[in-house]
Amino acid sequence: MRSGKTLCMSISFAAWAFAAFDGCSFAICGKTITSLRRNIVVPLLPLLRELGFRCEEKLSRNVIEMECGGRHNRFYLFGGKDEGSAALIQGMTLGGVLLDEVALMPRSFVEQAIARCSLEGSKLWFNCNPEYPQHWFHAEWVQKAREKNCLYVHFTMEDNPSLSREMLERYRKLYSGAFYTRFVEGKWAATEGLVYPMFSEKLHVTALSALPERFEDYQVSCDYGTVNPASFGLWGLSGNCWYRLREYYWNSRETGQQRTDEEHYRALEELIGALPVRSVICDPSAASFLECIRRHGSYAAVPARNDVLSGIRLVADALREERLFFSELCRDCLREFGLYRWEAGGGRDAPRKEHDHAMDDLRYFVATALHGGEGSFYAGSVLR
Repeated sequence: MRSGKTLCMSISFAAWAFAAFDGCSFAICGKTITSLRRNIVVPLLPLLRELGFRCEEKLSRNVIEMECGGRHNRFYLFGGKDEGSAALIQGMTLGGVLLDEVALMPRSFVEQAIARCSLEGSKLWFNCNPEYPQHWFHAEWVQKAREKNCLYVHFTMEDNPSLSREMLERYRKLYSGAFYTRFVEGKWAATEGLVYPMFSEKLHVTALSALPERFEDYQVSCDYGTVNPASFGLWGLSGNCWYRLREYYWNSRETGQQRTDEEHYRALEELIGALPVRSVICDPSAASFLECIRRHGSYAAVPARNDVLSGIRLVADALREERLFFSELCRDCLREFGLYRWEAGGGRDAPRKEHDHAMDDLRYFVATALHGGEGSFYAGSVLR
């Protein structure tokens, strides 16, 4: 924040475009057209004119015609505020695109803009303030910068020559915790509002080579979904600690294909393999899948305890007591730890109903397997 990255990149984008192309179209994208004009167009055009550019903004068409050194290029303005925004940029052929605050835009819009840059020598320009570590842009671009042939530049307030030492110190004192890490240090960090802030990858994630060699017990937890994702976790008990060894996660919205009870059951069998699983703890509302498991007769199907707030408390306690560990293979569960948040406002404690499917199967497991004797009991039978 206040690092000067937006102005630096905007001038660089225009200069590069005229060095590389003539008579070409480019796109400059922001969260909305209004914010794009405020953050980029208004400060940029006077500076470009001082540098010798002739700029003519056509407000009704959201386009800026520019000339410099005998060359002429067009810069179209787009707002990427929601999933429907991707349709606005379809069909264009671009020499390059600048996406300002790209982390605030939907992935579908960003990927459609990228797909438009098909001219030889085209380049992609991104800038943003950091978000949470599991954000799709961080995962797909920041962490894969070398793989995707990207120049990654980390800006901080120290890079802005217009800020005095007094102003720098003032900004540092404004923030603390995760906000300080993000806005002052420029790092991708989870902010306040996480349901499980005590979760630590360093503490709770176990490499495959460091997993125990033997387990005394195995159980599976399931959050069942057809339209919503289905999440199953395979757990092994070693000593007084449970390890999430591997998982199955099926998101029909991403794959474009819904699975039936029988297809999910076959995935459950593949997840378990030949291990002697004592029980499958399942979403109590998934009556048809519970019946499917019982009908096959290989595993005991157990309806999970589903008191949400009590379950969250039990999971938090187990994490603090270091009774839960997660294999590095459980990527979707680890991803949701950084996304699962409390609902803002509303006058009650409730987690958001998003990024919660692996978190639900985790909660079912802890509430039922670790604390199944607290005020309740369950029984299961298996056909032999």
